[in-house]
Amino acid sequence: MANPIVRGFRNIARFSGRDSRGEFWPYAGVVFALVFISFGILMSVVMNEMFAGMQTFAAAHPEAATVHSSPGSYSISIDASHPDAPELNLGPFFATLASMVLACVGLLAAAVSRRLHDSGRRAYWGLMPLPFLLFGLTAFPAMMTQMTASGEPDLSLFFLLFFNNLLYMVALVSLIVFLALRGTTGPNRFGPEPAR
Repeated sequence: MANPIVRGFRNIARFSGRDSRGEFWPYAGVVFALVFISFGILMSVVMNEMFAGMQTFAAAHPEAATVHSSPGSYSISIDASHPDAPELNLGPFFATLASMVLACVGLLAAAVSRRLHDSGRRAYWGLMPLPFLLFGLTAFPAMMTQMTASGEPDLSLFFLLFFNNLLYMVALVSLIVFLALRGTTGPNRFGPEPAR
């Protein structure tokens, strides 16, 4: 059997056929690791830019900022009512988060399809968590923006997101169970049995 990780990346756009568990899980693990590492690197860049703006403001306006520093800890509190206070812009944070989630979905889409085919299921089952994920990626930034603007959370949106996240977890766990099931023995309507 060829290296399942290399095979997964070579077949990134092939939605037909079947993949065994041994072909799917190593590739999925590497994709998750790459996305997690990329997210950490990109998020540190985004957060450093936000923090640099706060440090610049604190240095220019010490009367409107409180800096606490100790070994292993550094924090800045800013008086938001000051006319020159930097605005909290969470756009880059949420854009980075959304791009990493979508990259993960894109890299796994074909492999998930082939894995579902191995157990005789259509690839559409792989879309189960997607509506909940997309709703969360759009509603959470809206809630945070509204909360930072008014200081009061919109509880109806909060509970809608909470319920959405519960449904997302149910759909995701169901998909993971489908992906972990043994494939059908012999050929099925999606192709010949892959090497186990």
